[in-house]
Amino acid sequence: MLPLRPGLPERRTHDYKRHGTTTLFAAFDILSGKVIGQCAPRHRGQEFVKFLNQLEQEVPAELDVHLIMDNYSIHKSPPVQRWLKPKKRHRFHFHFTPTGSSWLNQVERWFAEITHKRIRRCTFDSVTAMEKAIYEYLAAWNQDPKPFAWRATADIILAKVERLKN
Repeated sequence: MLPLRPGLPERRTHDYKRHGTTTLFAAFDILSGKVIGQCAPRHRGQEFVKFLNQLEQEVPAELDVHLIMDNYSIHKSPPVQRWLKPKKRHRFHFHFTPTGSSWLNQVERWFAEITHKRIRRCTFDSVTAMEKAIYEYLAAWNQDPKPFAWRATADIILAKVERLKN
């Protein structure tokens, strides 16, 4: 990564080599700020189901789980629909944000945080090294988790949602 200079976009050196990608699935507890996360090699329904299994294990059984998600197709895929069928999973509630309103989903704010503080401008020589950095950041975050505070009132937020729907 080349140093930033005023007026010039961020860029990489000519010999930059991408070593692969990972998908990070994450759930953000809006009350405590705790994040449950899992890296996966691909971004498909079956990987999302593995993440849902992790949530099912980590969230106490007496609590309902409300997942705020974008309309990405994997969230509605056949493997996910099959996973939701058993009665024991009726505590899982999916809420889909309107297109262009990812700001409603607080985990997106956390994704921006980890990107800015841990991933961007770093060079990883393997996917494993990148995932290790992600899990280390996740563990450090959860040592002292902080919920994000909304600055807008509920009325302002709801008005924006209505505008986006129309």
